[in-house]
Amino acid sequence: MRRLSLGDTDPDEIDRDSTRHALTEPLGTTDVAINHYRVAPGDGLPSGLHAHADQEEVFVVLAGRATFQTLHGEVTVHGDEAVRFAPGEFQSGRNAAGDELVVLAIGAPRETDDVRVPLSCPDCGHDDLRIDADDGGVALVCPTCGVAHDPPACPDCGRADLRVTLGETGRVAVVCPDCGAEVERPFA
Repeated sequence: MRRLSLGDTDPDEIDRDSTRHALTEPLGTTDVAINHYRVAPGDGLPSGLHAHADQEEVFVVLAGRATFQTLHGEVTVHGDEAVRFAPGEFQSGRNAAGDELVVLAIGAPRETDDVRVPLSCPDCGHDDLRIDADDGGVALVCPTCGVAHDPPACPDCGRADLRVTLGETGRVAVVCPDCGAEVERPFA
């Protein structure tokens, strides 16, 4: 048995006033990933619109309400409710309410190496791309043809890590989380 207080871990800043306590390592879990998030109004959970091809995720809302964007519309999850996303199901969570959001995120299996974004490969047309991140940066790799595509920086402010989201018309868009600029071409 391992017991842990959130105060025993140093939180990671995920947005302006939002934090994540990574609990997987301190608890020594072997089969499940666990994160505790405090999300300020207007902030979001990390990663933008994505899916884990090899991991299911469960979000338990402990306080506030979470709004999850999916390819099929938005889902609001209130305090004392939970939502499950199956492997391959695209989602992105945020706090669209006026109060703080507190969420426990659970993923199984623990390790996930196949995170996808819903962007089509410009070479073969496959409907999603795998995120490959290493010390040299991030590439979006087509799981069908294997071609790596470099995402561009924001044309307005230069931020390198853009987010995939659904635009106002409900279509997939690439947006800068800092200045809000929508990127016309999602590849450099």
